[in-house]
Amino acid sequence: MSAQIETFYELIRRQGITRRSFVKFCSLTAASLGLGPTGGAAVAQALETKPRIPIIWMHGLECTCCTESFIRSAHPLAKDVVLSMISLDYNDTIMAAAGHQAEAILQETRQKYKGQYILAVEGNPP
Repeated sequence: MSAQIETFYELIRRQGITRRSFVKFCSLTAASLGLGPTGGAAVAQALETKPRIPIIWMHGLECTCCTESFIRSAHPLAKDVVLSMISLDYNDTIMAAAGHQAEAILQETRQKYKGQYILAVEGNPP
């Protein structure tokens, strides 16, 4: 049995975004992607039903400059990406947990979302 993962629509509704603003966002997104007249409905349907995919962000042989660049980005802001756009479940550079707590979160995410998460690796694998 797979774990229930929050959808993008559930997240933005919880943040107080109105249905009208959501539909406008979907229409503008579809138009910017050139999806045609039914594209807005397709984008809305996907955002209402598809879960946000959990991401595990690991570090290989690197200097953490990709994470530093991401944290300092202005468009979009890192807080908007992490809190609204993706489900960043593990990144040891920006998470509050450390040591055994961080390792426990990593293991829990891997087990809970087995086959359902994206593994992002910054730098070369060791």
